[in-house]
Amino acid sequence: MIGKSFRRDDAAEDGQAKGFDDFELRLGDMMRGERATMGKSLLDVQRELKIKAAYIAAIENADPSAFDTPGFIAGYVRSYARYLNLDPDETFAKFCDESGFVTAHGMSAEASSIKAKSGEPVAGPLGKDIFSQSSTPFIPAGEAVMSQIEPRAIGSLLVVLTMIGGLGYGGWTVLQEVQKVQFAPVEQTPVVVSDLDPLAGAANAIQSNDPLAQVAAPSAEALDRLYRPQALDVPVLVARDAPISTLSPGTIGALAAPEPAPAPAINYAEAGLEERAAPPVQVVEDPVPEVQLVAVRPAWVRVRAADGTVIFEGVMEPGQNFVVPATEEPASLRVGESGAMYFAVNGVHYGPVGPRGVVTSQVELSPESLSATYALADLTADDDLAEIVNVAQVVADE
Repeated sequence: MIGKSFRRDDAAEDGQAKGFDDFELRLGDMMRGERATMGKSLLDVQRELKIKAAYIAAIENADPSAFDTPGFIAGYVRSYARYLNLDPDETFAKFCDESGFVTAHGMSAEASSIKAKSGEPVAGPLGKDIFSQSSTPFIPAGEAVMSQIEPRAIGSLLVVLTMIGGLGYGGWTVLQEVQKVQFAPVEQTPVVVSDLDPLAGAANAIQSNDPLAQVAAPSAEALDRLYRPQALDVPVLVARDAPISTLSPGTIGALAAPEPAPAPAINYAEAGLEERAAPPVQVVEDPVPEVQLVAVRPAWVRVRAADGTVIFEGVMEPGQNFVVPATEEPASLRVGESGAMYFAVNGVHYGPVGPRGVVTSQVELSPESLSATYALADLTADDDLAEIVNVAQVVADE
């Protein structure tokens, strides 16, 4: 018995089943895993390797079209492989195998060309920006224009604009008020009208038998006075009082001493007394001693009354005398050169006021105080004083 066997030549061979771990491990997956193990992001790699993050992402995606210059692709891939502790040559070979990048030498057309696995060059623009594609998940979305404006800033801007507008309007209003010209009436007739006689020609219109003919017309001076302002009249001059320097605060104003009340009049008839004549005035006291300031050398002197009024102030020359007025309260003396000033009380010299070159103040110019405070002047101790006294004695003898 002839047996027959049947076999289909074009029958498809049964495929071998794959396991759960039977998959192809690509270069990009391996690089991203190593980078994730190191805890680095694309920006960290860019900062450390000084390679753009777009080039690092292109290496992991095996996309050589993202590079501007294909000649630098090999260096970038090897540098990134060393950074990830991978074999640079094996990594670059796997990158060329997956991307179809072929390194050519020379200036041929195939130099540094990008070819597909079939061997034909890949047509695509070089230097494209992979970050412009929406497929990259690590690129942050672009911010909108209004997202950079805060609502609080809008309120502040409106307040500032309101203030600027208010200040501008206020300045414009003030400027308009300053430039405004106002006219006010003046009590002065125009020159042309004032030259005309308002009663000229009116006499012919009045008849002789009219009662108005008996009314006397005002004179031209009287009419002119009606239209002339009062400021043009002759001013009234009032003489001023005495000079201010002669005014004493103790006699006028709030500091003036009150006047004594007058004594009441005595009615001798009602009192039953006989009115007698007033007795004559009899002087029983000696005359008030005369106090003089005698300067034997140049000295600055100021004599002030008890109420603060300056009686004398100036530089007294040698031989010059100043008679201190006799007042109820004694005056005080301030002298700049104490050794050049002496006192003469009823012709008797006392002093000097103090040592030479010393300023003396608050010296009471009363005869009792001077005679009690100062000793008699020694003519032998001061030649200038002796000379002045001798000259005064000679003049008195003549």
